Amino acid sequence: MDHSREHLPTTEAAVTALRALAARYAREIEVTHDIGADQTSRRSAAGVGATTDPDGTLPHEAYAEFGGVPRVSVRLFPEGDALITVEGIQCHDIPRDDVPAFLRSVFEGLAHVRARRFPPGYRLVVPLPGDRAHKEYVPMVLLSPWLSSRVR
Repeated sequence: MDHSREHLPTTEAAVTALRALAARYAREIEVTHDIGADQTSRRSAAGVGATTDPDGTLPHEAYAEFGGVPRVSVRLFPEGDALITVEGIQCHDIPRDDVPAFLRSVFEGLAHVRARRFPPGYRLVVPLPGDRAHKEYVPMVLLSPWLSSRVR
């Protein structure tokens, strides 16, 4: 099966994919769900006491935390994107369909930290299908032992 870019139309589909990845890589996973406009983090515009979006649907947000090293968590937003945190480094605006590939890169050791001599700096580089990569700045003070072991 080609895992290059799965289509995950809903938050629940993405949670199912995360549980499958946890099983594949023998990692514990803990998932919490926030359902309803009054519960999700981006829905302040819905109004006080409102639980649905203007179209009548219930927005569904989920937060998943994986056990083990590296420390990884995923917040899935109803809008179809995710915030993935790897060892304290926040990777914003990851399309929901890219989340499984992103996590496979991290769990399989393909993700690495690129060091630059001048000006000095570090970037977390997570390869994605189609010759793409997500790159995120890493402040030196946040270089955990796992991130330090991935410096190139």
